[in-house]
Amino acid sequence: MKNPLQQMLEAGVIPTAAFPANSRYAATATQTYTFADGRTAAYLARRFVPDPSLFSVIGQVRVKQNDRLDLIASTYLGDPILFWRIADANAAVRPADLLTEGSALRITLPQSVPGGTGA
Repeated sequence: MKNPLQQMLEAGVIPTAAFPANSRYAATATQTYTFADGRTAAYLARRFVPDPSLFSVIGQVRVKQNDRLDLIASTYLGDPILFWRIADANAAVRPADLLTEGSALRITLPQSVPGGTGA
């Protein structure tokens, strides 16, 4: 017999919010895999880095020595957890790849939000 709480979660009776709104995974679908023996496991669907053209540019930052994406996000987006938005806007699968001294980072509005300069 399945756990009653698990049944309610799977049926959507109890809403779940696995990730906070500022998480890169907040809008990622949860899927369920059923093993041959009937057990199930929940997992996140794959998240793809979005096309940078979907972002409206509001500024640009030159990377300095010892910069970190969380500090840049805190300064320009108001939340260090949003470092992933900078990575997405600059087509980076590995955020650390963006920290080459002297490189320019696009600072953008959230995906598909109109505005900014478009630069």
